[in-house]
Amino acid sequence: MRWLAVILFVTLAACTTKMDKAGRTESTVDPRYLLKSEVDRIADTNRAEVVNGLLLIADKLYKRNPKEWKKSGAVSREAAVERLRQRTYRNWPEFTGLREGAVASLAFTEAYAGDRVMALMYGLLSMVDAAFEHKEEFYILDSLNELKLYNSARNMDVAIWKLGHDRTAAGELFLLSNELDPANRNLSFEREFGRVMGLLDFMAKVVADRNGRTFSRLSQSVASAIFLPVSFLK
Repeated sequence: MRWLAVILFVTLAACTTKMDKAGRTESTVDPRYLLKSEVDRIADTNRAEVVNGLLLIADKLYKRNPKEWKKSGAVSREAAVERLRQRTYRNWPEFTGLREGAVASLAFTEAYAGDRVMALMYGLLSMVDAAFEHKEEFYILDSLNELKLYNSARNMDVAIWKLGHDRTAAGELFLLSNELDPANRNLSFEREFGRVMGLLDFMAKVVADRNGRTFSRLSQSVASAIFLPVSFLK
């Protein structure tokens, strides 16, 4: 009886009703949604929002640091952001196989001469890809790991701190982000990163509840933090 109720619920959720010009209603069933639970649909939306938020941050960073996209050989800022959007279908020879925190850290390394925005955002996006098991859509038999999602959220906090504090030997920030001038204060980067963190934390809680697990929130001093592992977690 329990499985019958689940099947009935999923079937109803997959149905859509449209009205034609004559005023008649017609119901259709999208077969994809027959294989999706409520958590799967939440994961679909959550992942899309997180990725779009990070791409927005990438675009804003390029606007504040226009010399960076030119280092990668892109023809425009938009082309550089689009390369990030298509990251799973592109080659990344400049990173020599590095991903996640190892790539993101290059943005704050004095010796690195490449596109720092690309390094940081590719690193963060590859963390998110790993947290969502490199999938764009989720179905009933798919599973996620709440700790991967949680660590990804903490890594956004690390990125915020590094953007505002890590400097070159000459005392300059590696990348410009928030404008802290009292006369023209702008914290839009911090707000968008905060929104992305909130989405990832929410998804971690949803997944933990579905898996019947609890996890301890790690305390980490951001000032001395490194990017936490994601893909290596089981």
